[in-house]
Amino acid sequence: MRMDQLPDDVETLKRLVIERDALALATAAELEASRVQVRTGREELYAERLLVEKLKLQIARLKRMHFGRSAERRDEQIAQLELLVEELEANLPPQAVAAPAVPAESTNDKPARKPLPQHLPRQVEEHAPACGCPHCGTALKRLGEDVSEYLELIPEHFKVIRVVRPKMSCPKCSAVVQAPAPSRPIPKSIAAAGLLAHVAVSKYLDHLPLYRQSEIYARQGVDLERSTMAGWVGAISDLVKPLVDEIGRYVVAGTKVHADDTPVPVLDPGRGTTKTARLWAYVRDDRPAASTDPPAAWYRYTPTREGAHPRAHLAQFEGILQADGFSGFNGLYESGLIREAACWAHARRKFYDLFEANRSPVAKEALDRIAALYAIEKAVRGKLPTARLAVRQREAVPLLASLESWMRSTLATVSAKSELAGALNYSLKRWEALTRYSRDGTIEIDNNAAERAMKGPVLGRKNWLFAGSHDGGERAAAMYTLLETAKLNGIDPEAYLREVLHRIAEHPISRIAELLPWNIVPPERQRLAA
Repeated sequence: MRMDQLPDDVETLKRLVIERDALALATAAELEASRVQVRTGREELYAERLLVEKLKLQIARLKRMHFGRSAERRDEQIAQLELLVEELEANLPPQAVAAPAVPAESTNDKPARKPLPQHLPRQVEEHAPACGCPHCGTALKRLGEDVSEYLELIPEHFKVIRVVRPKMSCPKCSAVVQAPAPSRPIPKSIAAAGLLAHVAVSKYLDHLPLYRQSEIYARQGVDLERSTMAGWVGAISDLVKPLVDEIGRYVVAGTKVHADDTPVPVLDPGRGTTKTARLWAYVRDDRPAASTDPPAAWYRYTPTREGAHPRAHLAQFEGILQADGFSGFNGLYESGLIREAACWAHARRKFYDLFEANRSPVAKEALDRIAALYAIEKAVRGKLPTARLAVRQREAVPLLASLESWMRSTLATVSAKSELAGALNYSLKRWEALTRYSRDGTIEIDNNAAERAMKGPVLGRKNWLFAGSHDGGERAAAMYTLLETAKLNGIDPEAYLREVLHRIAEHPISRIAELLPWNIVPPERQRLAA
């Protein structure tokens, strides 16, 4: 407002001044509120980032926990936490998800993005400008290019293979000639090898029950009843039984086997209640001792946990058995043909639980002493048995002698009924078996090879066994034998099973070993690995 436009009366001038000051105050308040809102938004974003990182750490800790009786409850906790993290990350802006969890004022650089895998096929899309210069119309020359890549997913799709066999006739003798029909993995079935392999891998490795697979396929317009796919799974397990038996013979032909077992629920048809059966894993894997023998995992199912079962499974085995302290294995050692090598991971776990419960300084010292033994093993992993033995004799044996002396002296000072006494006694009662690795370069310090082999079955057991008889457990053992052995040998399990199902129907039983994962011929092996 110009000076000549101002009113002459004093009251009107006062009112204008008051309105101007009020407007200035309101504007200042709005600016301050905006600044507070920005600061609050930054703080909330930082808090959400911290919460996401905290939940991820909690998930990692749960995943590191041993797969035991409470594994199913931990699996549910992990699943819920994973969903919570997904929801929280979905609420964050894209740059907040990708950035490290630091305050907004931090100047730290974002982590470098990993390049996309080189083995994936590339589809090149070139976006070039018009031929002429937008300013003067002159023809353009290529100066260079900017290249960016993004990852796309082509959804799985079905296709129908139509087999046509023309009937031919001879014009001279009127003979009718027709090519024989190609064999199918399951006679008279509509499923080809690729579909069968996908159903089996989805069920046992990806933990997708058949009813959920049926719903997924229905969304693609293909009706596959659960009962139909269940019949396929049974036929597959029957078809690959000779190959599973061959893997079992290979495992027990080794000089060292890792063994472990886990409970599985089975519905008792007569009573409508569940019983606890067992799934056993026997693993042959000598790669940590620089062996070139291929690794393999052999699974067996039994309705109970009686010691007679592992004795029957390992009736043809002679050598080192690495296992936990299950008393059912004790009968295997009586003849002297099988020698026990105990697991330091089990011994350590008892002290770890005590330390986590009450921060016991004694448990902490035990953990530190055992950690020193594992540090030695890390240095010799992948070396020849002679080199491993030399290092163990020089470095581990003195530590083991000191650890035994400390355990015995500590045991004399604690209550015999305490948890600490139980942890100490667990190790001391198995001392001969726990220290056998220090006298043999082929033996491992723990039984983690078998425990890793049990991870997949433990995660998926409620998806494949709870609704049937013992036949379901035997099918699961057969499928895990093939699929986990393929994984151990670095081959995609689904591609391997597809190749096996494509060939096994007409493959001579006397040459079944040719279908073992490590015997796939090089061109096929390279294709399957890719």
